[in-house]
Amino acid sequence: MTVRRIVPNIATGSIAAVRDFYAALFDLAVVMDHGWIVTLAEDGAAMPQIGIASEGGSGTPVPALSIEVDDVDARYARAVAMGAPIAYPITDEPWGVRRFFVRDPAGTLVNVLAHRPA
Repeated sequence: MTVRRIVPNIATGSIAAVRDFYAALFDLAVVMDHGWIVTLAEDGAAMPQIGIASEGGSGTPVPALSIEVDDVDARYARAVAMGAPIAYPITDEPWGVRRFFVRDPAGTLVNVLAHRPA
């Protein structure tokens, strides 16, 4: 048996605001909309993963989501331009990632990261 995907669900009373936030920041498209639940996706395959943590690293809280991107600086600039609340500024971490934390309109803490070249 194979796990085909793992989908986080964000509880909110403002589906449109949260949908628009993720669509705009990460260039995602609506692939399903039942009114009470919307699924956003991008073409391509992603490896299913679950993170289990006691802290978020560097003394940060554990984020609800971690989203790896190809250009974290561009996403950071976009988040700032959108006026999204930055909860942890863009930082090069000692374990080899560059990342920032942002809060979505539902208050969800999101870790946006890219692996730095070795």
